[in-house]
Amino acid sequence: MNSFLAYKSNRAYVFSEYTWKPEYYPWPEEKRLVSPVTTPLTALIAGPTVGEPWGPGDNAPRAISSKWWEVVCPLERRRIINTRDIKPKVWDIVGTEIFAEWQRVLSESNDSCVEIVSLDMIEDTYPQVFDLRLWGTWKVLSLWDMFSKGPVSQLLKTSPIVERGVQVNHNVFALNPSDVDPFSRMLAIHLRRGDFKEACTSLSNWNSTYYSWNLHEFLPDHFDPPPGGTMGKNTPENEALYMTHCLPTDEQILQKIRDSKNDYLKAVEAAGGHETLDVLYLLTNDDSEWLNDVKRIMKADGWKVIATSRDLKLDRETKEVGMAVDMDIARRAAVFIGNGVSLALLRLINDVLC
Repeated sequence: MNSFLAYKSNRAYVFSEYTWKPEYYPWPEEKRLVSPVTTPLTALIAGPTVGEPWGPGDNAPRAISSKWWEVVCPLERRRIINTRDIKPKVWDIVGTEIFAEWQRVLSESNDSCVEIVSLDMIEDTYPQVFDLRLWGTWKVLSLWDMFSKGPVSQLLKTSPIVERGVQVNHNVFALNPSDVDPFSRMLAIHLRRGDFKEACTSLSNWNSTYYSWNLHEFLPDHFDPPPGGTMGKNTPENEALYMTHCLPTDEQILQKIRDSKNDYLKAVEAAGGHETLDVLYLLTNDDSEWLNDVKRIMKADGWKVIATSRDLKLDRETKEVGMAVDMDIARRAAVFIGNGVSLALLRLINDVLC
């Protein structure tokens, strides 16, 4: 969205390297502690957001890296805009109006180098330009039409490294060597574990909605926070309901997969198609015996191929972008089951393009 704001303001977006939580990186702790671990954004995505050209005839400024920004826009040349000067005026309005205000500020500035700095975390818990007050509420949906059809989204692509990671693992999902497109028969499901129980409890306590584009009412599942909770606390009954969407039991997972498969096959049949679903992919950070138990349950339910994130063959380069490889496999799958906060943009953009 920051890239799209820069584009609509006729400015070049400045992209940075991606910094994940150090413990999430698949490297030994002693290596993670030597220096901060970062991933080039160009390793995760491709397209104009990371400096590639816009479409034919589009003369919008191309994005530059933060390293080049330091060269062409030294501190003494920058106009600094603090989010405290803008955000208090836009906290309670819809996404398109928030966007328009930021666009006005950037477009009307005659300075060649503009840097937006955040409020102190003490003043603003969510110091981003477009923050959780937008992404975590229905207000973001007003931006969907122009954002999804704009060039930042339409030209968003898989990075070469991620593409290689997917292709190298083609045989993990193929039934045989001649199976050229196992993704067309795949149901992918996001099953985050590890620290996610605490995250789900927190979402329940704060009576959270689904996240960003997952709030679209045209999606198969919809969730409205049930009454009875207060900010910071929820009822046991409501927390149990949140868990069915966020941290479901094995039985709930199996039933959701069955229901989703049946709904898809009915839709295919009604449209006169003959597609099937026999490949199951589990996107997960779990590495316990629980994962093997889930695979055994799914195997007994008739899936011909069952694979997980742990089954991927990743080399030193693709291992660092394994989460993006996971996401791209899910993007290609015929059916995807998320958890309310799983990123829906890439699949929805595919639908727009199709």
